Amino acid sequence: MAKSQKTKNVSVEDKLKSLYDLQCIDSEIDQLRTVRGELPIEIQDLEDEVARLESRIEKFKEEAGELNDEISDKKNAIKNSKTLVTKYNKQLDNIKNNREFTSLTKEVEFQELETELNEKKIKESQSKILMKEEVIASAQEILDENAEELKAKKVELDEITSETEKEEKGLLKRSTISQKKIDERLLNAYSRIRGSVRNGLALVSVDRDACGGCFNKIPSQRQLDIKLHKKVIVCEHCGRILIDANILAEQITE
Repeated sequence: MAKSQKTKNVSVEDKLKSLYDLQCIDSEIDQLRTVRGELPIEIQDLEDEVARLESRIEKFKEEAGELNDEISDKKNAIKNSKTLVTKYNKQLDNIKNNREFTSLTKEVEFQELETELNEKKIKESQSKILMKEEVIASAQEILDENAEELKAKKVELDEITSETEKEEKGLLKRSTISQKKIDERLLNAYSRIRGSVRNGLALVSVDRDACGGCFNKIPSQRQLDIKLHKKVIVCEHCGRILIDANILAEQITE
């Protein structure tokens, strides 16, 4: 028999009782997970920061490598220029006319200027490399600290998880069993409310004429409807499912 058929003829009161049982189990799971505190979020933040720093360091190393390649090219260019200057100077010793002299002299001057320009660019590139190395060293120091902290927090979380894992698995199993007793529409509403409220309480009782979730006053007629258990009623203010406190008392004593 399908789940919808099994739950179709169940009374509203029994549905609310099943929902209350589920709420109690889920609240226990919430409490266990609260023990972990902000550790999972802190670990995720640290993992993101470590990844960001690793990416940044890698980027600067690549840029430094490109600058070193440029320096190597400039040094080769300087070497070639000096070779040409030596060659042209030798040719000047055997010059035959002014036109050749002027032409060779200009070539020597041009290669000497090229050498000066490349030497200047080498110094600029070396300066940039030094700056990048400083940034890399600083980022690496922060990365090492974060990696160490991340390792410690993971160990701490593993210790907490190992202590509660067995209990949580048992509760999750009970939660799954309880969910099968509730029709899909009501279960979806319960899950949606649980996800939207801070304390995870989708089901609350009326206490002192007020909603046990948002503490807004519940009209007398609505309170009477809740006590009759003829239909599922939600708070007009916070949207939580309202349940008669007597049902809770019955569930606790059972």
